This record gives sequence, structure tokens and C-alpha cells, in this order.
Amino acid sequence: MAKVEIYVQDFCPYCARAVDLFQRKGVPFEEKYAPNGSAAREEAIARSGGRTTVPQIFVDGRHIGGCDDLLALDRRGGLDPLLAG
Repeated sequence: MAKVEIYVQDFCPYCARAVDLFQRKGVPFEEKYAPNGSAAREEAIARSGGRTTVPQIFVDGRHIGGCDDLLALDRRGGLDPLLAG
């Protein structure tokens, strides 16, 4: 199974939606708390090519994007193959 990392912050409905998708699929993931101004947020920005919003999602080190990107990838049928590794 692929390694999934999600950078999140409190009270973020998009973060909750992304986490919910992985939970429904039974996919383990590492949730990284990344509020504004934190070292984790700076790491997310650097890894994502400058995107400043959360969530930022990575599968096996590959940047997937945010929640909308994740949901679109899943609707196209592209997420499950990535998760299978």
C-alpha cells in the first residue's frame, strides 16, 4: 500500500473531506498538523511547489494537490491505482 501524507489544520472542512475519503477507503495515512506559520506548513509549501492552502496531499511522495484535486482524481478512477502502489 502507498504511503499517504496529508498536511492539515484545525477547522478546515476541506481537510476533513480529504481525511474522510481515505478513511472510507480504509487507507492508512499520516496526518501532519500544519497551521499557518508552522514549520510543517512551510514544509508543505515547499513540497507542493508553492501552494499555501491545506490540505496538501502526497501519495508515495508525489504531490496530488488539495481536496478538490484529490476528489477529481478519485472520480476519474486515478486514485485507487496510486494507492495500490
